[in-house]
Amino acid sequence: MDSKCYTSLVEKLDFSDVECVKLALSKGLGLGIVVGGSIVKVPQISLILRTSDSSGLSVSANVLETLSYLITLFYSYKNSFPFSTYGENVFLGVQNIVVSLLTILYGDSPNASRRTGDTGLLTAFFVAAIASLNSMSLENLAYLQLATIPLSLFAKVPQIAANYNAKSTGQLSAFAVASQIAGCTARLYTTSTEIGDSSVQAAFGLALVLNLIIGIQMFTYWGTLRPRLVPGK
Repeated sequence: MDSKCYTSLVEKLDFSDVECVKLALSKGLGLGIVVGGSIVKVPQISLILRTSDSSGLSVSANVLETLSYLITLFYSYKNSFPFSTYGENVFLGVQNIVVSLLTILYGDSPNASRRTGDTGLLTAFFVAAIASLNSMSLENLAYLQLATIPLSLFAKVPQIAANYNAKSTGQLSAFAVASQIAGCTARLYTTSTEIGDSSVQAAFGLALVLNLIIGIQMFTYWGTLRPRLVPGK
């Protein structure tokens, strides 16, 4: 917080300043989201490793979602936004890369060598994407930030469609879905309070709607297992 709000809230314990209270709430929520973002995908990763099964997870959806996280990360960093307004994208990006790679490794393809090769290609793709985003100008990143809106749509629609067709959410983690819903809701507040960037707010608004749809699917199809393909059958 700035010195004015620090003096008002911390030293004088004066909570009548609405703007400072809103800022303090935003900072608290923002830091909470950053901390939560560091573990939100861990249950999903653990579930895949424990069951050796990635059924119900869409590689394309995870890759597009990861790109959205990385674009927002570099756009926010180069705009010098407060870390509390975007820091979770660091952890979500890394965790989503791991989920994407595990989705291929434990996928339904009976060809193990092909799965390994696809994993290597996807790793190279992510490395190239990070290097490209890091070297981009702020102007180009601004265009890409606008692109995260349709990117979020394309990232979630395959997952929503797969859930609907199978009438199951497979190995999706309920904790991850619930955390994303809560995180997007809180991010709408923090970004409007601290940075006021309409492109970032629009991206979080759409992400919230799409995550809510997946949450409703998870509730509707709870307990329904997705059939797993058996190699050779």
